[in-house]
Amino acid sequence: MSNEKKQIGFFEKYLTLWVAICIAVGIGVGYMTGDSIEFLSSMEIYKVNIPVAILIWLMIYPMMLQIDFSSLKNVGKRPKGLFLTLVVNWLIKPFTMAFFAWIFFSKLYTAFITPDQAGEYIAGAILLGAAPCTAMVFVWSYLTDGDPNYTLVQVSVNDLLILVAFIPIVGFLLGITNITIPYNTLIASILVFVVVPLLAGYITHKMLIKRKGEDWFKNQFLPKFKPVSIIALLLTLVLLFAFQGNIIVENPLIIMLVAVPLIIQTYFIFFVAWFGAKKLKLPHNVASPAAMIGASNFFELAVAVAIALFGLHSPAALVTVVGVLVEVPVMLSLVKLANKWKYNNEEKDSYKVCGSEQCA
Repeated sequence: MSNEKKQIGFFEKYLTLWVAICIAVGIGVGYMTGDSIEFLSSMEIYKVNIPVAILIWLMIYPMMLQIDFSSLKNVGKRPKGLFLTLVVNWLIKPFTMAFFAWIFFSKLYTAFITPDQAGEYIAGAILLGAAPCTAMVFVWSYLTDGDPNYTLVQVSVNDLLILVAFIPIVGFLLGITNITIPYNTLIASILVFVVVPLLAGYITHKMLIKRKGEDWFKNQFLPKFKPVSIIALLLTLVLLFAFQGNIIVENPLIIMLVAVPLIIQTYFIFFVAWFGAKKLKLPHNVASPAAMIGASNFFELAVAVAIALFGLHSPAALVTVVGVLVEVPVMLSLVKLANKWKYNNEEKDSYKVCGSEQCA
């Protein structure tokens, strides 16, 4: 085994810094331009802001290019790790996120925010909690010596489940928090921001591999697209915080308040998945990506749906973009923790990497 120290990519490593800079730029632009920026926020179709929608689509499409759904044929060979991922992501995480958000925004923060604002902050947190991570989990898995092919299986299954589980879970949790949502807008958001880029990514993936080969696709084509997601994310943040500039300048404490329950939730879900994996006697290379997927979020989808449902200026949208700000440093701390707690067990030999060959 190589002792070479694994490194996160330059953009990913400093993503929190880029996010912070874009937030500052966005707030400054919004504060200085005042109402003149409203022409951008008014460019909407069915409550979906067109400039932001284009940028979010550019974030998600390159991620979908990486998904190889042929890996799903290996699901039945190692079911316990996938079972843990699905239970944590869909039966635990959305509900604990809603609980922590309710405690903080409805109970502990009453001196800082109104009840109406609390409802939308909770809604934004729910949208984050109901969207398990897709792209960045490959980075966290790599840094913790996770099985890359099994990580792909976990991500692929989660992407498919988002299509059928995201809307019912979000609708249920928003319903019990007394937030009325237009289901047609929520369904449209899933179609625009998940189904269309997923199909486009799948078709592009198949066509390019058939024409150019898998080696060219992975080593030449994908690296060229990698910066697209990050650049689109950063430009989206500039716009979002420009639209919210006056609100944040008048109440800068709100970002810190929003970050607290999100950080607590992230650590809580990681511990649930990690110790659940040990209880199931899963090896480190499966336990690690399972815990990382649960802890991190598909924040691109959460941002898109929050904007579509509640608007660019909403507290819900603010929660989702603060989620981007806190995720990278928190996940890097969990990477260190996972590597520190790295373990082996008797089942390791039966969890060899699944590629095109069958697993033992």
